[in-house]
Amino acid sequence: MTPAGPEGDGQGEGDRDPAQASWDGGVRRRRGTGPGGRSWAAIGFGLGLGATLAWLTVQTVLEVGSLLTLLLLAGFIAIALEPVVAWLARHRMRRSWAVAVVLVLLVALFGGFLALVVPPVTDEVNALVKAVPGWLRALHDHNSALGRFEDRYHVLAKIKQQFSSGGAASGLAGGLLGAGKLVVGAVTSAVIVLVVMVYVMVFLPGLKRFGLRFVAASKRPHVQDVTDEILNRVGRYMLGNVVTSVIAGLATFLWCVATGVPYPAALGVFIALMDLIPIVGTTIGGFVVSLVALSVSLPIALATAGFYVGFRVAEDYLIVPRVMRFAVDVHPLVTVVGVLIGGALLGIVGALVAIPTAVAIDLVLEEHLFSRTDTS
Repeated sequence: MTPAGPEGDGQGEGDRDPAQASWDGGVRRRRGTGPGGRSWAAIGFGLGLGATLAWLTVQTVLEVGSLLTLLLLAGFIAIALEPVVAWLARHRMRRSWAVAVVLVLLVALFGGFLALVVPPVTDEVNALVKAVPGWLRALHDHNSALGRFEDRYHVLAKIKQQFSSGGAASGLAGGLLGAGKLVVGAVTSAVIVLVVMVYVMVFLPGLKRFGLRFVAASKRPHVQDVTDEILNRVGRYMLGNVVTSVIAGLATFLWCVATGVPYPAALGVFIALMDLIPIVGTTIGGFVVSLVALSVSLPIALATAGFYVGFRVAEDYLIVPRVMRFAVDVHPLVTVVGVLIGGALLGIVGALVAIPTAVAIDLVLEEHLFSRTDTS
């Protein structure tokens, strides 16, 4: 007698129609089909469609990467200024008016910086323009150093040849066009950051309430407390960053006064603003101050460069880690490594948001992971 099959229909394994069904781990599945009873063709089509959508998503993110970076910068600035806005709002001021006051203060600071920087830059440009005729006369004077240089290398003849051939003219036009595009791009980016920053500052409480609606009602109060603590620590980080920038600006002002470098106030404010940019801010600012110090003497310029090398080392390994540990309670190693990783991923913006991101991750781990593992 032929033993009954799994369905008790009286058929054995050899008697069943292969086109009907097969057994795989106790689950009945038609031949030519994959898990869940779907055909392999449908599974392959789904995988291909998923891979295509993933590739398109990555390409879209890469295309709008610069815009996303600007939005991230605007959000970071708005969150960093939130403690000031919240403090004004607690003193019986409407949030919109508090945001307006903060914006006026920012514009005033920027205007003060321009008032310090524009006059000396204008004076130097005017001095350069007035010096050009004298340089031209010296080039034609065979007894001067510039004249002997011209007699040996024929600089004027080479310049005239370049302009007559059109190569230098086209290069100059291309350079001016590129500079114009750069200025327009910078202005456009600044406007985007400013507009988005204002909207985030005004509607931040509503944005927090909207985000909390994705959390279960029973867990919402705890998540709100963690969110408020993250925002509070980001504000403290920004305060610590301002403190380090003020230290850098004061150090530059005192150094310029002591060594006779011109425009000490303007250079101090410039270094303070550049110091807000982690990793490269002080380096770029120190290079600019060293160039200005060349107007005094070469030894002073070299001493200024050495001063900024020493200050950079002290800032990276003494000032910033201690201030940030006090402000946001983050280990100095996390501070340095976070800034390096953020700068490598997103440049200046990544370096700016690296430490607040590390603070947020640390707080989330403390609240949701380490609190469970330490008690289990």
